[in-house]
Amino acid sequence: MFGMNHGRRRLLETVLASLTFGAVLFGASTAALADSAAPAATELRIGYQKSSTLIVTLKAQGTLEKALAPLNVHIKWAEFASGLPLAEALNANAVDFSADVADTVPIFAQAAHADFVYVAQEAPSPTAQAIIVPKDSPAKSFADLKGKRIAVAKAAGAHYLLLAALKRAGLTAKDVEIVYLAPADGRAAIETGRVDAWVTWDPYVASVEREPGLRILSDGTGLASYQRYYLASKPFADAHPEVVRVLYEQLVAAGVWVKAHPQDAAHLLAPVWGLDDATVERANGRRSYAVRLVEAQNFGEQQSIADTFFAAGFIPQAIDTRRVGFWKPAPGKA
Repeated sequence: MFGMNHGRRRLLETVLASLTFGAVLFGASTAALADSAAPAATELRIGYQKSSTLIVTLKAQGTLEKALAPLNVHIKWAEFASGLPLAEALNANAVDFSADVADTVPIFAQAAHADFVYVAQEAPSPTAQAIIVPKDSPAKSFADLKGKRIAVAKAAGAHYLLLAALKRAGLTAKDVEIVYLAPADGRAAIETGRVDAWVTWDPYVASVEREPGLRILSDGTGLASYQRYYLASKPFADAHPEVVRVLYEQLVAAGVWVKAHPQDAAHLLAPVWGLDDATVERANGRRSYAVRLVEAQNFGEQQSIADTFFAAGFIPQAIDTRRVGFWKPAPGKA
């Protein structure tokens, strides 16, 4: 090297510089190709309630984030007090996916012209809703509540249970005084005597079963089957079918896990719900958590619910519940 003349040294420096630049260029090109191969980042906005058992389970375990990581999906969680505000958020394009809502909620969403699809449903759980009265109430049947004040969350599944119970008793909504309250407020109202009855769902039902001052007058058996639904914004479902497929698969798996591990599930959910393990396990025992695709043969009660709310004046026009899309996985993907 010490004997190398100036011309040869310049040539060697030029070759080395070219090789170095080529390596940098090759590295940059490789990184660019890797970036182009990775899926673009997607934000998934999930709306849920505390009682959205399976979504809350997935959220607590971090399972959904892991399952969606290969698709480069970032989840944004939004908690709602009840199903109606959640449906309104879906209608306003504030969420992309709605965790389980009572069978009544999609009816109100459809009446408001929300652009959504049914993704899945849970098999019926009629005993997971109930009509609750004070233990010393003279009411022996629902007909005995004529003229009484009854608390219920508006548009919740319990609202339909109330209307179905009224119809069974030969009454209408005008024969009682309906007080619209969120579940926590409904419990406070019945405990303080401000209402005569409270219609609600689990885990709130389970939380009062061990309360000495309250009793269950009737559950939903024979009145309302209580199928909970998972909904997605149609534009989001159309644009991201693989994301929806992963959501569906994870919900199915979570449902199986909760039923197969009742004590573990109760221990996981108890601090989220602010209840003890035994109460949560009792509530979970009444829910099916059997997640399935929405098929025509499992959808019949939705039209009855829509007709009931229209007849009672709670939605402005009659609707055909079949005029909303049902999400289906691509062939071979389910």
